[in-house]
Amino acid sequence: MENKNYQINTSELVKVAASGWLGTAMEFMDFQLYSLASAIVFNEVFFPNDSPAMGLVMSMGTYGAGYVARLVGAYFFGRMGDKLGRRTVLFVTITLMGLASTLIGFLPTYQKVGILAPIGLVILRIVQGFGAGAEISSAGVMVAEFSKTSNRGLIGSLVCLGTSSGTLLANLIWAIILGSVNKENILTWGWRIPFFASFIVMIAAILIRLFIKESPVMAEKKKLLVEERKELQSENKVKTDKKSHKSFMVALGLRFGQAGNSGLLQTYIAGFIVTVLAMQKTVATNANIISSLISFITIPLVGYLGDKFGRRLMYMILSLAMAFYAIPMMLMINSKSVIVLTISLIIGLNLGVQGLFALENVTLAELFGSKNRVTLVSLSKEIAGVIATGFGPVIAASWVAAMLDSWWPIAIMVIAFSLVTFFSAYFSKDTTGRDLNNLDDPM
Repeated sequence: MENKNYQINTSELVKVAASGWLGTAMEFMDFQLYSLASAIVFNEVFFPNDSPAMGLVMSMGTYGAGYVARLVGAYFFGRMGDKLGRRTVLFVTITLMGLASTLIGFLPTYQKVGILAPIGLVILRIVQGFGAGAEISSAGVMVAEFSKTSNRGLIGSLVCLGTSSGTLLANLIWAIILGSVNKENILTWGWRIPFFASFIVMIAAILIRLFIKESPVMAEKKKLLVEERKELQSENKVKTDKKSHKSFMVALGLRFGQAGNSGLLQTYIAGFIVTVLAMQKTVATNANIISSLISFITIPLVGYLGDKFGRRLMYMILSLAMAFYAIPMMLMINSKSVIVLTISLIIGLNLGVQGLFALENVTLAELFGSKNRVTLVSLSKEIAGVIATGFGPVIAASWVAAMLDSWWPIAIMVIAFSLVTFFSAYFSKDTTGRDLNNLDDPM
């Protein structure tokens, strides 16, 4: 049924979608800048006394620290978004993310200040993660609440294009630097340039967010809560929640597979290609660039198909396909053929990462009632993110090292991540087209 309590303002929807797109681009640009730096140079810039393999593990561990902070930020800013409004949160989160990422570019190296260098990196990564905890969740909720139910998946997926835009921009920057700057200069000043670029995206996002309105669901929620309280008072009843929390568990599972695959294919694989396969650093960045370009077709297509056939069905198809593809993908990667490796990563990223993400923002918004939507969407995304994306690359790096550089641990982890998402979708209720003004969760 249509969200009948307000009129859809097309011009306002465009601004909200653009705001969400830029915020998501900012987050994923930071995500990819940091993940590529972790895989390519941070093990030498901040952890130079370790072996190459152990340096990669330490670098991935520092990367994961930000995901713990994201969990705290998810609750803090999620509550703010549900109480004060989505628009307020979007200003604060984008500022924290942008400033922290920019300041990473100013950090001194281990050679200059010793242990203070990695400590500074961890602190800024924590601040960055704290701000990012509710950025995508709030943006996704805003767009979903502004959209018509008939095309909510398609419109919501456009925000997910920010993932491709941010990933594309980060990889382009790194590709240019790796292709034009020698290793010595990369280790001294070249690695800093990508982080300075975050400031430009931050300013653009803030300027757009100055002109967006608050979500119409916020105003409607206040009315419905007042009516609910009056009804309970008139009947001398006390409000009791008898939810099984199934919506939250389903949301965790749906997010888990996408986050885990993202951590492996967008973060760890870059280090695996360089450290284990001894291939050029540009191979991973070029694959990510091509994949990001193709996802400009994949993401809206999946969003449209979700509207047409239901998001639950699309989740099951994509996640099961990714589970079956995991072993062939790793065989192709291990071939060390640049063309074959690139094709394998493009398919994996669009199938098990970008495709699932196109469904995620809207599906999670529909899985929760308007009363605590931002908080629960943020927490479900970030709890799964801490476990899967934050620590997945560390586990993969350690497991691969323990198995003498075998690719089997990566394939097994991709299969496990994907199957968790498949069964979460299988046991869930299809909430496609749900009225987002409803205060309560559907399950």
